[in-house]
Amino acid sequence: MELQVTNSPFNQEQIELLNRLIPTLNDGQKTWLSGYLTAIQGNAAVTAPAGGIQQPVQSAGAAPANTPTVSREVTVLFGSQTGNSSGLSKKLAKKLEEQGLQVTLSAMGDFKPNGLKKIENLLIIVSTHGEGEPPDNAIPLHEFLHSKRAPKLDGLRYSVLALGDTSYEFFCQTGKDFDTRLQELGGTALVPRVDCDVDFDEAAAEWMNDVLASLSSTPASAGTVTSEAVGAAGSSDESEFNRTNPFKAEVLENLNLNGRGSDRETRHIELSLEGSNLDYEPGDSLGVYPENHPRLVDELIATMEWNADERVTVNKSGEQVSVREALLRYFEITAVTKPVVEQLAKLSPDSGLPALLADGSEFRKVMNSCDLLDLVQDYGLKGISAASFIAVLRKIPARLYSIASSSKSFPDEVHLTVRTVRYESHGRERYGVCSVHLAERTEIGDTLPVFIQQNPNFKLPDNPDVPIIMVGPGTGVAPFRSFLGEREETGAEGKTWLFYGDQHFSTDFLYQTEWQRWLKDGVLTKMDVAFSRDAEEKVYVQHRMLEHSKEMYRWIQDGAVIYICGDEKRMAHDVHAALATILEQEGGLTPEQAAEYLTRLQQEKRYQRDVY
Repeated sequence: MELQVTNSPFNQEQIELLNRLIPTLNDGQKTWLSGYLTAIQGNAAVTAPAGGIQQPVQSAGAAPANTPTVSREVTVLFGSQTGNSSGLSKKLAKKLEEQGLQVTLSAMGDFKPNGLKKIENLLIIVSTHGEGEPPDNAIPLHEFLHSKRAPKLDGLRYSVLALGDTSYEFFCQTGKDFDTRLQELGGTALVPRVDCDVDFDEAAAEWMNDVLASLSSTPASAGTVTSEAVGAAGSSDESEFNRTNPFKAEVLENLNLNGRGSDRETRHIELSLEGSNLDYEPGDSLGVYPENHPRLVDELIATMEWNADERVTVNKSGEQVSVREALLRYFEITAVTKPVVEQLAKLSPDSGLPALLADGSEFRKVMNSCDLLDLVQDYGLKGISAASFIAVLRKIPARLYSIASSSKSFPDEVHLTVRTVRYESHGRERYGVCSVHLAERTEIGDTLPVFIQQNPNFKLPDNPDVPIIMVGPGTGVAPFRSFLGEREETGAEGKTWLFYGDQHFSTDFLYQTEWQRWLKDGVLTKMDVAFSRDAEEKVYVQHRMLEHSKEMYRWIQDGAVIYICGDEKRMAHDVHAALATILEQEGGLTPEQAAEYLTRLQQEKRYQRDVY
């Protein structure tokens, strides 16, 4: 029997009651009732099934309906290195559940790839790490989908939210990879992929709302996702302060950790979090919003012949500040990104920018070595108004630093370890935006806008008796100061082993007295150091690991968790190779078996990396 439902037989309260009933039913009943509720609110034709539906639905007065095809089950997978994708996924899952959908939320590293064949609705939120590489916890699924074992996914509906940074050549590459491959395997896009730059709030919120609308029969029932809610993703739920509403933290201490004669400058920064309700765990990061160097700002204004005091709009709310203020505090001017160059080329079509964009290799050189001052000087961009120029710039992104303190050791404080970056290029001195801001223009008593970035991918083991191996040369040692401070305060009994390296013992041994105290007190069981410039032959942390390969293998066999923090381009790869060599030498594994072993350690969260 088929009938046309022209008016809903239920009021809104009854419909919400029926939606809450869905999870208690068997699969057939879930499908039937979900479809019926969709039909009665969409004036659709419905067909009564034989035998109707069992109690308690009949008691609500529901008329029989047809069996619908829309699934109410959604799987949300995230691939995250620093925590942004994880935080966004949790926000999305909560909204989906509020709309009566059954949600499975999982990190990609915890998901069994063979389960893809059973999924009808898949949502992926994934960042791109380094130069187009997947984040660590996304590697197994990424490799599986691009292997011959990947199944056909003809019944899959999916969508991808890709996080990235337009200052990198392979912007959002991992998200693009997933989108392309799922389509090749037969999947159909629920909504198109969205690629997000570092300022992802609005784009992510729009994607979430499109996804919610495509999956829900009543898209307005749970409200929309706002950019403010997205901005809070990955932050503490206990505080009002987050990435879009940073806390102004007072500077308590600002010291140079390097000794006299060192060619390096490493700042130890202590900040007060008093009154913020911000909380963090060892392994989390602190986001700091820096200011551009005044010298660069003034040179850019002079080159473009702008009036520094002219008022320009800096956000959608219409706030106006001077040109100089806008370039100092609101917009990025040290990175050349493709979207910005494309917009500037439209403003100055007779400049050399259209030709630059057409030459991929030349554009890559510019993107990797130039700032906006170089761009306007080299490509003749005079004549663009300050308002038009500033309107195409992206917001200055926060810099994330691994937290170097335990909140149990230093309540209401957070500590950072920051290497100051200075170098010369194209005949001009260049500055690390945040590091030089902290080193040269931040005094005790000043305030910095900060927020906590939770990082669930870099955490101490739940069991305090589990041994840990920490590899952190240079500023990569920062989170391990946090780890050991935490273990000292909690009385953890697990063994600890730290590998640390830098250039010179006499001038570059960061936090030396603290490591020595922890060694004396037994908080730090063992420490090996490598100072690369103190001998004729350079020695790095990976060499120390290989020197102790037998003992390292025993620790790993005893269940130790391995942590790596620091430079991603060279150090992390060298340390990974050293671990593989140790497994081959001491465990008798082939290179393929050693690679599989390390992958398994990552999946078991026994091999964690915080690399940049």
